[in-house]
Amino acid sequence: MSFFTDLAHQYIDGEWRTGSGSWDIIDFNPYNGEKLAAITVATTAEVDQAYRAAERAQRPWAGTNPYTRRLVFERALRIIEERSDRIADAITEELGGTRLKAAFEIHLAKEYLREAIQLAVRPEGRVLPSQIDGKENRVYRLPVGVVGVITPYNFPFLVTLKSVAPALALGNAVVVKPNQHTPVVGGGLIARIFEDAGLPPGLLNVLVTDIAEIGDALIEHPVPKVISFAGSDRVGRHVGAVAGRNFKRCVLELSGNSALVVLDDADLDHAVDAAVFSRFLYQGQVCMAANRILVDRSVEAAFTEKFVAKVAALRTGDPRDPETQIGPVIDSLQAESLAGLVDQAVADGATALVRGRVRGTLVEPTVLAGLPEQSPLLRQEIFGPVALLAPFDGEEEAVRMVNDSPYGLSGAVHTGDVERGVRFAHRIETGMFHVNDSTVQDEPLAAFGGEKLSGLGRLGGDATVEAFTTQKWISVQHGRTRFPL
Repeated sequence: MSFFTDLAHQYIDGEWRTGSGSWDIIDFNPYNGEKLAAITVATTAEVDQAYRAAERAQRPWAGTNPYTRRLVFERALRIIEERSDRIADAITEELGGTRLKAAFEIHLAKEYLREAIQLAVRPEGRVLPSQIDGKENRVYRLPVGVVGVITPYNFPFLVTLKSVAPALALGNAVVVKPNQHTPVVGGGLIARIFEDAGLPPGLLNVLVTDIAEIGDALIEHPVPKVISFAGSDRVGRHVGAVAGRNFKRCVLELSGNSALVVLDDADLDHAVDAAVFSRFLYQGQVCMAANRILVDRSVEAAFTEKFVAKVAALRTGDPRDPETQIGPVIDSLQAESLAGLVDQAVADGATALVRGRVRGTLVEPTVLAGLPEQSPLLRQEIFGPVALLAPFDGEEEAVRMVNDSPYGLSGAVHTGDVERGVRFAHRIETGMFHVNDSTVQDEPLAAFGGEKLSGLGRLGGDATVEAFTTQKWISVQHGRTRFPL
């Protein structure tokens, strides 16, 4: 376990330190309960030290030639490629991710790093016309300064890099607080990669701690100008409120209740494959996962037969085994919560077409059908391998059912007519929607984010530049202005 113990520290101003708190966060393997590391929590003193270090380092970094800054990200990409096997092992050990999940996450993380390489030299200024003779309006795009990043446990390597890499590339400094379940993959590992890539000290800091220790200090501290948070809508609502009170911008990537819709002319085999992937990737612990699978009644029987057969054949077990498709959920509390949701749904009248067992943190897949239309389960995020099937009669009812949710993150529709799918997608109240594909999509150039309770702001492509930079207007008067006084 030296890999974990080596990286299980606070990383502040280029130094690996022990926190000054009075208690430890214990990092466990969710599959076998093995203790990976113990990390003494950071206090508000370390929060201040990290932000002050970032503040000191940021200004000279922003003044560095962007082509020089770009070299750091090129080296970081090479390091990830060279260490990809060990990173995959860490994802399996700390998150309980299957080998498929680990490969998926590492691939996307590398794509975001490749985009960061380009972002370093992308920001442009503009010269705008003026209504005043002789005046020139210059609008510069500048780094915001320091960004606070708070990340979840489900895709910690990807989601952390998704904010950290572009923020740094655009000339900012960053302070990261990884989730307590993934302090290494979402924190120490990323710090080590950038340290080895030659990132100057102070530009990236990692704080392993908890709100019970530091309260809202990470958000309220005067140094950070932007807070990037990914997690539940419950916590995101609090983060947004605190950030707003302190006049900070925030990007919130929050919970989802996505629907995958199968229209009457869909390729059912392809739709089944997409639905299984959309629901069961990383045990369903994905914000974009297809919580609801809605099927036109005319093809319901055929789709259900194929879907149930494929789900029943999924293999649950040790995530280190390449043949395993469903590994553990993150902890026993999550497993117990999922079991309770299924029990309640069945008690309320749902039918379990597949009823998975719960063995410790292993939760086998479940497929529920026949839920009452007003079932709260249809309107909440289910973070686990539980699929809900529901029929509809025609497109109008399908649109109504998809939109009958407080969330609006992702979704998908399957149809034999692509343009029909696009018209359908336009009617759905989500930030992202996909035609003839899975609900789980993430690309560096596309704007990623949600509507309603699924978040505020976007990351990806131009949206990332908007999130981590600010604009400054400087006017130049080349002649003499005539003043009225």
